Parts: sequence; structure tokens; C-alpha cells
Amino acid sequence: MIKTIPGNVIAPKGFKVGSVHCGLKRDKKNHDIGIIFSEQPCKTAALFTTNQIVAAPIKLSRNVVKNGKAHAIVVNSGNANACTGRKGEKDAETMALLTSKHLNINPDEVLVASTGIIGHHLPMAKIKAGIIKSSERLGNQNTHAINIAKAIMTTDLVPKQIAVKTKIGGKEVTIGAIAKGSGMISPDMATMFCFITTDAAISLNTLRSCIKKSTEDSFNQITVDGHMSTSDMVAILANGMAANRTITSSTKSDLTLFQKALDYVTINMAKEIVKDGEGATKFIQIEVHEAKTISDANKIARTIAESPLVKTAINGEDSNWGRIVSAAGYAGITLDESKLKLAVNKITIYKKGLPVTPAPKRLNSVMKKKEITIQLHLGMGNKSTTLWTCDLSKEYVSINADYHT
Repeated sequence: MIKTIPGNVIAPKGFKVGSVHCGLKRDKKNHDIGIIFSEQPCKTAALFTTNQIVAAPIKLSRNVVKNGKAHAIVVNSGNANACTGRKGEKDAETMALLTSKHLNINPDEVLVASTGIIGHHLPMAKIKAGIIKSSERLGNQNTHAINIAKAIMTTDLVPKQIAVKTKIGGKEVTIGAIAKGSGMISPDMATMFCFITTDAAISLNTLRSCIKKSTEDSFNQITVDGHMSTSDMVAILANGMAANRTITSSTKSDLTLFQKALDYVTINMAKEIVKDGEGATKFIQIEVHEAKTISDANKIARTIAESPLVKTAINGEDSNWGRIVSAAGYAGITLDESKLKLAVNKITIYKKGLPVTPAPKRLNSVMKKKEITIQLHLGMGNKSTTLWTCDLSKEYVSINADYHT
């Protein structure tokens, strides 16, 4: 059984966090730099943006996770340290070095993450002061948890956090997470982060396998605006302090329980990112069924999800089947129009190449709901997929028109 508990990344044994406002954000009440620290060294796995243009911290953190070991994460918001050349790389290295010095750990055991505006050098005097103060304020109280969740936010309106516990091999194992992301969301491992901690004892190869599978089924199944960022990172730290028998590919039942709990955490965080999409008023679940392959289903679902016409129709509470079906039609997948069936919140509106006219009042009521489910049956096979997105509003345009480099 999976039970949700408070505490986000400090809920697992042995983890502490510290964060402060160092001057990257205008409002002094908003923390903008922080540290996640484990009392014990951690098995570590991470996935990063597949964008060819990547921020300096991504380059550094990719090297750290090659060894599969980390002790801490230092993260700032307000400045992505992306497209900043060799100086940006040196600044990321300085962040790791300074963090390691004040935590008495090795520099190559520190992951670095930065999010925010692109193309600006970090104000390193402020960064250095922020790292020192954050390391001095490490703790595991509720206020620490809330502050670190807020410290990684940029255009996010709400912090995204979760912690769960479950029994594995007779021991209580905890997984906690914080995430950020609101715009530039089209992960393919948007601007998005998810930092996950666990006290589970697990082999490195198994941890890598688990986070890869979990990311594919969660963060790689969301989109807000179809724009992939330079700074995406999903990282998990496992310190083994739950003292359970080590989870490996051979301990099938333990592995299944851990994967289920991890999936619960990542899917929750992925959905929270979509719900907090810039200017979003609707949460949209797109299901594509009866496809020949999972790849076909994913291509069609993403094409529908990233269609501005589909997204604006739903914002306007219009079940415009023509926009949905035509988006599916240009996804590059062979379809048979006579086999298609389309439903919105279980109300069929298109079938066998023709519109189906439902009762107007019932359909109008459905379209006013905050959560909309689009179900498209292709009649081509037995593969399915689910993808999550949001609507496209005037507010999204305003937010991004006013966001300048």
C-alpha cells in the first residue's frame, strides 16, 4: 500500500534541505537558491533534456551521474545559466565546489541545476552568498520542505511536492519529490525539474532502470506548449538508510513495489506541472486507443495535445471534433477514417467518419469542467497511450509576450 505523507524530499531518512533568497528574484520573500543534502552518500541516476542546446549545469551534472554517486544537489531559479559559454561552465563548477566545501563532501558528488532566464551570466557574488547561507540553514522541518519547493519555482504559481511511503521487504521505504515547471514544457528527457529522494537500498543499475521507465510514463507524457527547454533534469538520490534488502532486478516483488511507488510520485508531479501550465484553465487527458504500436499512439496523442487550435477550442469550452480529428490525421500515421471513434468525457462526438450529435446541454456541461478527457479509438490494433496537457489561453500569450531576455 502506498501512503501519501508530508515532507517532500526531506521525508526519507537522512535528507536535509536549506534555501534562502540571494537576490535572483525580486521579491525577497521568495527563496531562489537551495541545497538538497543526504547524510549518507547516494546511489544516483538522472535524465536530462535531449535538446542539443543545453545549460552549463546540465553538462556538469551529466558527468556527475556517470559515476552513479552523489551527496547533494545545489539549485537556483531566476537564471538558467544557459548559452553563457565557458564562463557559464566555470560558474557551474564554482557552485559545485563551494557547495562541496561547505558540506565537507567531494565536488564530483554535487549535482548542479539552474532554471530561469536564458543567456545571462549568473551574479556569482549573490550565488556564493546564497550557497553559504543555504548550507548553514540545512534542516528537516516542514518550513525547510516548503521553502525548497518554492525556491525552484520560476513562472510556477504553486509549489509541486509529494512524499509517499510503502513497505518493501518488511521495511518502510519513503520516496519524496519536488518539481517545477509551467511553460517551455515538452519533455523528452521543458523548463522542468524534478528532484527525488529515497531512503531505499537499491542497486545502481536498478535505480537507473526504474527512473528511466518512470520518466517515460510520466514526464515524457506531458506537454504544455511543445517547446523543449535547455535545462530539464529528473534526478533521484537513494541513500539506503531504510535498511531494506537491496532492490535488484532479481528481487522481483521488491522491485515491483518500488517501481509502483516511484511511478506514483512521478505521475503526480507530471500532472501537477500540467495543471500549473502557464495560463492554464483546463487539465486535458488525451487517450489514444487501438493503435498498431505505442509509437503510433504517442505521435497522434502529442499532435493533438500540441495543436493550438485544439487547445484554444477547449479553452473556449468548444468540443471541436474537426480540430481533434484533423490533428490526428496529420500526425504521420496511417489511419482509416471509417474506423475512428472520438469521445470527450465519455460522450461520443465522432464515429465512422461522421459527427455524432449529442444532447447540447449535456455536452455544454461537460466542456465547462476543469478536467477534460479526449478518447480517440483508431480501430487499427491493441496498443494505447495516455498523455497530459492543458488548454491555451490569452493569459499564456500575455505571460510569454511579457517575458523578455
